[in-house]
Amino acid sequence: MPTTLQAKPSPAKRDPKLANNWKTKPAEELTDEEVLAMPDSEYMNDKQMAFFRHKLALLKQDMHHNAGETTEHLREDTVVVPDPADRERKLLKKIEQSIARIDAGDYGYCDETGEPIGVGRLLARPTATLSLEAQQRRELKQKMFGD
Repeated sequence: MPTTLQAKPSPAKRDPKLANNWKTKPAEELTDEEVLAMPDSEYMNDKQMAFFRHKLALLKQDMHHNAGETTEHLREDTVVVPDPADRERKLLKKIEQSIARIDAGDYGYCDETGEPIGVGRLLARPTATLSLEAQQRRELKQKMFGD
């Protein structure tokens, strides 16, 4: 009976048809797929930085909008729940730090190794400061040794 090798899940596929769209569109109009299709040689160029700045600004705006709604719901409910605002404050701080990293030109590069974090990971988690490998190492150390 032949054995089959389990393939690693491949990162998001690049669509070659979209590879040059970034040259003609403003950063605010680019889609995730178009940014993902950009060549590696253009990693964290001005257009990508502007794209991620816009993405983070929208995320921050959504959080501010949702914060008001959350407060209203908490006033209506009498059930004691953990403060969701704590998590939102932490995420808001990470968003602001990410925007500051864009301003400093450090955004998109791993804090530990200095290597590119990767567009796919940043699309999934725009506040990421570690490459996937560095994040996995950190989580493994935490699991083995605790915080």
